[in-house]
This record gives sequence, structure tokens and C-alpha cells, in this order.
Amino acid sequence: MASVAEYYAGKSVLITGATGFMGKVLVEKLLRSCPEVKALYLLVRPKAGQSMQQRVSDMMTCKLFDRVREDNPNFHQKIIPISSELTQPGLAISPEDVERLTGCIDIVFHCAATIRFDEPLKHALQLNVIATQQLLSLAKQMHNLEAFIHISTAYANCNRRHIDEVIYPPPVEPRKLIESLEWMDDGIVRDITPRIIGNMPNTYTYTKALAECVVQQEQDKLNIAIIRPSIVGASWQEPFPGWIDNFNGPSGVFIAAGKGILRTMRANNDAVADLIPVDVVINLTLAAGWYTAVHRPKSVLVYNCTTGGINPFHWGEIEHHVMSSFKRNPLEQAFRRPNANITSNYLINQYWILVSHKFPALIYDLFLRISGQKPQMMRIFNRLHKAISLLEYFSSQDWEWNSENLNMLMSQLTPEDRKMFNFDVRQLNWPEYIENYCIGTKKYVLNEDMSDIPAARQHLRKLRNIRYTFNTLLVVFIWRVFIARSQMARNIWYFVVSLCFKFLSYFRASSTLTN
Repeated sequence: MASVAEYYAGKSVLITGATGFMGKVLVEKLLRSCPEVKALYLLVRPKAGQSMQQRVSDMMTCKLFDRVREDNPNFHQKIIPISSELTQPGLAISPEDVERLTGCIDIVFHCAATIRFDEPLKHALQLNVIATQQLLSLAKQMHNLEAFIHISTAYANCNRRHIDEVIYPPPVEPRKLIESLEWMDDGIVRDITPRIIGNMPNTYTYTKALAECVVQQEQDKLNIAIIRPSIVGASWQEPFPGWIDNFNGPSGVFIAAGKGILRTMRANNDAVADLIPVDVVINLTLAAGWYTAVHRPKSVLVYNCTTGGINPFHWGEIEHHVMSSFKRNPLEQAFRRPNANITSNYLINQYWILVSHKFPALIYDLFLRISGQKPQMMRIFNRLHKAISLLEYFSSQDWEWNSENLNMLMSQLTPEDRKMFNFDVRQLNWPEYIENYCIGTKKYVLNEDMSDIPAARQHLRKLRNIRYTFNTLLVVFIWRVFIARSQMARNIWYFVVSLCFKFLSYFRASSTLTN
């Protein structure tokens, strides 16, 4: 049987979402580990004044492709962009390109989706469900197609506590929902969205569940596999540790904590933080593509790509290691020293939001107004609170994911393939991974130079001294205004101080007797 890399040799691959975070890593891995792949066709839409060719060219100059560039400077010749728009009928692919794709594509990787949790239902339905239907329709026309790999999410069925590697009945028949919403005004859809999605936390997870149903309906006509990653984070090993290029999910939270902006977050310290490195997801995806094409399973195989049941790590541990990492490798121009805390108590969290977020933001914005600048800190905090509130559902509870298919696939790989396409998260060292993740946000998201770390540490020392000075002045102010003017307040103060002194004396005496 051919190895994974040998299988992809001479194959033409179609990838959607190739300019996104996971899509880029998929393209890089295919080019680097499967150098004999024939061509990668990328469905790309023009965006923000850029043509599809410009977007792909910008992507290929990214640091992510440095290793590929060293091995094959002409790797870009294998990349063929195809103009497409997921919101348009037929994905807006020209008849010429349709003919071209149906005649040459061997395998499809469908990575494109909207990952915004607060996406309007109609738009989420268009991007995550209808676009998937249209891509499946195109795939059925492909003469040489051997496998269709759909990227879903481990949270597509998050209304269940135990999630097997099966496709569950959808909350509603997708076709009926699409027909019902088609004639409705956006305002009406927005008003009834909570009732439609029911016990699902957002439109993202709801529409991804519907998309799985849509994919399953074609299992008699196509060889299909579904990959369900949990919270996708920075790379673990490939192409180098810590690569990340966006603020989505935990990355934005880590940066906000490292900058000293985030001081409190509502989460369960003991809940499993089911992060999954992006290179693990991509290695599993490519291995699943190989297995699906070679073995042609009779039904859709689902792979839960998670860490919680195999190598668990908790939100409380994440907090500790993120804070430790940013104190060793601080971000430049931090707002405050990194010192974020996690609490599951709503009232305590609201108290710290008021004291550590809103009050400092008001003072800082006042300073900006006085100095003739535009206030911005309160706006930043409001955006941060909105983002964190969307994550609370996933950071406050646990799920159990079955991983039998994942283990089966791992057993089918040769030792060489297990090493080259490694998705065994039992080998993942969490403290080392979180350290690299934090450094990755500094280097690749914020584009900060590691040589500037001494200056960043000096800035943190300056912030510490400012804090000590402020606290001292606050104590003096409270003393002068409240305690020094009241005999009762002074008596209480002296009583507390004497009590503390007696406790320290007793503690010192006890220690002496013990020794």
C-alpha cells in the first residue's frame, strides 16, 4: 500500500478556505511533505481591493512558507487560484473553470467557513451550509474524484456531553430551514434566531451541525470523511513551533492578557481547555484523505480531533503558563503588567471587570482627552468583553469525545507516516506548547522582535514602580481623608495593626520553638 506522501504524488487537489489559518497550513504541508503533488487548485475570492492573484501571492510570501521556499523556490508554479465566491450561486465559478476542475481534481478539502460565533443566521447558513451543498454538487461532477474531506468542528454537537464519532440527527432538516428563511427579512430572522438555534450556543455550531447532515446525504455518491477539530491553536511542531497569524479564539485572549489589558475572565479553572494545534489537525486531515481514497469506506467516517480525553489540560493551568510566559517574554508597550485571573463566579468577575477594566479605561481615556487625543481604551475593553462572553460557554464546561476512528487511522499508518503526519497528541508537552504559543503571538501576530525583550522587561519594571507609587499615594490619601479625621477609624486601624503585630510575634515565637 502506498504511503501518504506517495498517494498524493501526481494528484490534483482542490482546497477551499486556503487563505485562512488552517488552509494556509494545509497548503504548506502538502507542498513540503508531498513534494510530488501535481497541482493545488485554491478557490479564492477578491477581497478588500485585492484580486485573487494578489491574495495568493501575498499568502506565498508569508514566513509560513520559508521551509517550502528553501526546498523548492518554484513551488508557486503548483498553486492555481480559481476565482470563487461562496455566497453566490454555483460558487461563482466560471464555466471554463468548472470544466477544468471536473476533469482533473482527485481530492477535495473543504476548509472554508465563517467561524464568527455571532454571525447572522442567514449569512452563517449561506457560508456553512449552502456553500457546502454547492461544493458537493460540483464534486459529484468530478470524473476522477477519490475523496471529499469536510472540516467541521468538535462543537457541532455541543448540546451533548458525550460525543461519538457519528453524525447526529440535525436539529432541523437543512433544506426546510433554507426555504423558510429565504423570504424572511433580516430583522425578522435576527429576532427569531434564539428560538431557531434552541440549546445551541451560537449560529456557528448550529450551522456546522446542519452542514454535517448535508455532507452525509451524499455518502452513497462520494467517498467522504469529516474532521472535527476542537479549539484550533498555534502550531506544535510544523513548519515551526508557535506559528499563528490571527487574533481568533485563544490567541486574542492571550495577547490581551500579555498586554495587561485583560485582568479577569469567567471560566472554570478545572474545566478542560480543549486546544488542538493546527498542525495536528492538518496531519490528521491529510491522513484521512489518504485512508478515504485508498480504503473507500462504505459510510462517512468522522474523526474527533481533540485533546481533552487523551492529554487533558485545564483552563487554570493555561492561565498560569500564559502569565509565566509573558513575564519571561513580555510584549512591547504593555498597558499593565500581565496579571489575569480566572473565576467561575459571576459576581466576582463583574467586580473585577469594574475595578480592573472599566475604571482604568475611563481614567486612561480621560488622560487622552486632556492631551488632545482620541479616547480608545473603553472601546477596546468593550470589544474584549464581547469576545470573551462568546467564549464563556466553551471555557466553563467539559465534553467527552470518542476517538476510536482517530486511533484506528493511526494504527493504519506506517512508522514513517506516523512521524511525518504526526497527530498523536499524547506526545504534546503542554507547558512547552503554551510557551511557544505565546512567543508565536508576539513574533507572528504582533510582528515584535525578540531582540527587544530587554526593553519590554524594562517597561514592565517601570509599570511596576508606577503601580507601587500609586498604591502608596492611595493609602496616604485614605489615611488623610478618612482615618486621620475620625477617632473611631483610628481606633479600628490601631486595633487591626496591633492584631497583625501580635499574629506575627506569635508566628515568630512558634517558629523558634519548633526549630
